[in-house]
Amino acid sequence: MAEEKKEAAKKKNGKISSAKKRDKQSAKKRLANRGFKAMVRTAVRAYEESLAGTDKAAKQLQLNKVYSLVDKGVKTGRFKVNQAARTKARLSARLK
Repeated sequence: MAEEKKEAAKKKNGKISSAKKRDKQSAKKRLANRGFKAMVRTAVRAYEESLAGTDKAAKQLQLNKVYSLVDKGVKTGRFKVNQAARTKARLSARLK
């Protein structure tokens, strides 16, 4: 009887408590990853807008910001290495 109560307490809504914890952790990580990727996309848009201008230093500064964010994303596992390399190559090709 006591074991049945323990099992019932563990499995509420069909999930074991460790699975609930994992769901909570996954949701938290997903939000952080989405926010970071949005920040990268914003930096890329700022770089693309700076390409329309004539100031070479401003363009390089924006490109460096994008490089930094993408490299941090690779380091933390948010981007794959090849995706980051491809993105950086495409952006730097547009600078020339």
